[in-house]
Amino acid sequence: MKTSPLLTWSRRYLKWPFITAIGVMVFLTCFNDNNAAKYYEYDIEIERLHAEISMHEDTLAHYRSLNERLGSDPATLERIVREKYHMQRPNEDVYVFTR
Repeated sequence: MKTSPLLTWSRRYLKWPFITAIGVMVFLTCFNDNNAAKYYEYDIEIERLHAEISMHEDTLAHYRSLNERLGSDPATLERIVREKYHMQRPNEDVYVFTR
């Protein structure tokens, strides 16, 4: 009785510890709570959150510089008050145009 070459090869090279190790690796990669798909999703979420943080840091830097200018420059303070709060001087008319 002659055995097939595939069966001979598998008996020679595929031992139980090797098959068990491959099975554990497949389980950890595909069926575990921390599988590769979730790792990829978490990585995308982390990148999105980093982009959001940098956007908010830019906004924070803008408002910090505006706060410094409001405390030291009266012309900037007057401009902001007139634009945002529609304040006016005595005997002055203010027209607000909206789109």
